[in-house]
Formats: sequence, C-alpha cells, structure tokens
Amino acid sequence: MTEHLHDYDYDLPPEFIAQTAVEPRDASKLLVVHRQTKAFEHRIFRDLTDYLRPGDMLVLNQTRVIPARLHARKTTGGAAEILLLQPLSPTRWLCMIGASRIRQGSVLTLEGAGIHLTATVLELRDETKRVVEFSEPIEPHLDKIGEMPLPPYIHEKLTDPERYQTVYARKSGSVAAPTAGLHFTGDLLVKIQAMGVQIAYCTLHVGPGTFQPVRAEQIAAHKLHEEYAELLPEEAKRINEAKLRRGRIIAVGTTTVRTLETAAIRSAGEAGEDVCPWRPVIAINEPTSLFIMPGFKFRVVDMMVTNFHLPKSTLLMLVSAFAGRDLMLEAYEIAKQEHYRFYSLGDACLLTN
Repeated sequence: MTEHLHDYDYDLPPEFIAQTAVEPRDASKLLVVHRQTKAFEHRIFRDLTDYLRPGDMLVLNQTRVIPARLHARKTTGGAAEILLLQPLSPTRWLCMIGASRIRQGSVLTLEGAGIHLTATVLELRDETKRVVEFSEPIEPHLDKIGEMPLPPYIHEKLTDPERYQTVYARKSGSVAAPTAGLHFTGDLLVKIQAMGVQIAYCTLHVGPGTFQPVRAEQIAAHKLHEEYAELLPEEAKRINEAKLRRGRIIAVGTTTVRTLETAAIRSAGEAGEDVCPWRPVIAINEPTSLFIMPGFKFRVVDMMVTNFHLPKSTLLMLVSAFAGRDLMLEAYEIAKQEHYRFYSLGDACLLTN
C-alpha cells in the first residue's frame, strides 16, 4: 500500500489549470478509465450515456454554494475577509477570518448595497475558526454583499456565478462546488433517465478543508475536517433497491462517494457485518470526516465520475483507492498529453467498474 505523501505527487504546469468553464457544460472532455482492463478512451462528457445501462443508479450531490466570502473592515480601518463556514443560528456563524490581530471581542463592519452590519467575534475555536455574531441574520444579504469563494488556483473572476453551481443544486451550504456535477445539463439528465437509469440525490456541504493541503508525510496521520452529510431515508431505500437488483451505483463526485460510503459503513456497523448484504446503506444526517485512501473497502460505489485533482490531495488519494494509484497517475499523464483541463473548472474522468 502506498502510504507516503510523495507517492501522490505529479508535475502539472500552470497552463493545464482551467480558469474558465467550457460551454455548453457537457462539451467538456471525458477520459474513460477502465479499471479492469486498464484501457483508456477519450470522449466528450455527453457520451457518458454510452457507459450507462437500464437499472443503474446515478447519485448526485445537490449542495449549493453560498456567496460565503465577505469583505469587512476592522475598527482600525484595516481590511478583513470573512469566510462563512457553518450556521449556528440565524445570526451566529462559524467563520474563518483573514486579518491580523483578530481577538475575542473584535468588531468588524460590513457595508455595501445599502447594507450596514457588524460582526462580533465571540469565540476563538482553534487556530483558524471563529464564532461570529452578526447584528442581524446574514443569509438574506449574501446575494448582495457576498462573493463566491473560488479555489485559490482560479484567478479569473466569474462572469456568471451560476456557472459555479450544478444545474440541480438545491440545498445551500457549501463553500465550494461539487465540481464533477458541473458537467451535467438538464437535457443530459433527462436523456439519462429516459434510458432507464435512476437518479438519486444526497447532500454533502463542501467545507474549506477541501482546499487545505496534506502536511503529514504518512498520509494515514492526516485528519480530514468534518463536513455535513445527508442521505434521506427515501433515497437510501431507492439506492438499496437498485443495488439489490444488481444495478450499478455511479457516484458523481468524491463528495457523493464519501456520503454513500459513510452511509454504507453505518449500515454495516448496525448489522454487525463488514458489508450489510440486505441493506447496503442507511439514511444519515451527520458530520462525516471519512478519509478514503488506498486500502479502503468500497461497499456501495461501483463507478465514479470525477474531475482531475491536485497533486498530494486527499481527492487524488480517494480516486487512487478506487482505481489504483499507478493507473490514476498514468491517466493523469495521458490527460496532460491530450491537453485535458485540470481541477475545478476542468474536464472529467469516468472510472468504470
């Protein structure tokens, strides 16, 4: 088993990092990686239908990105940036604050679009997180004074914020998009359903930990930040029915994978089994910090749609656990040779069963 951080490193010149999204969404490239034969195919994303069949279940993460980046001023006049992480009440949020000398009791001012609010730091949770009390509920104002918190490697400003949302985004709460889903159009989803493929939804609100690097050389020592995950009872029931009919479960994105596998671990634990044979997943509504690395036993996911991930990232470790590290690094080298676009706004990869 590959246990060291340097085993997940690869070279990626900056010109491969996508700065803008392809239009239309389903015109992005799709690298198909066949796990069993270790063969590769170069397709367009809308060709995904060629790899699906009646009885399959496509599972999507319906989280929606909130305009969570706020510009504020300290009482000294200096600039501060607030990143909303998690609501604790309508006026109280867990946040990260980019500014020096922020202490318990510090007061920040937010102004713009005729809005004037204050934010008081109530508590320092750890080195990065702060509990902040706003002078009134902040969520109704986010569309006016908030910005999309784009990943640090995207330098172009979004001309259309909806382009950083999936077409099926419903539940607000993420600070980053579940990017594998950005390739789907409404028409493509209709076509997929018309084939006899079912679609189910889960929710995992992507937190800032998705941007934080792994620092431990022994990857097992890395701790993933908790993120809220939800799989409703009716969706768990549909996934179980599909699985028991021998339909394949196709997870769109690493966030969906982590939600489903968390639900599968919970089900197996309740059954006292390694894998629950009669109920592969159960409904969940809880934080998850599931870190999937090589050696992990996948209990429910059969295929995966994903993007191309950063070197040394937990996401690269996850896809390596699913398809094998050597095969994934070979796929990434082939993708570079064929001028695929990498990271959040880049092209897609299908990992088959």
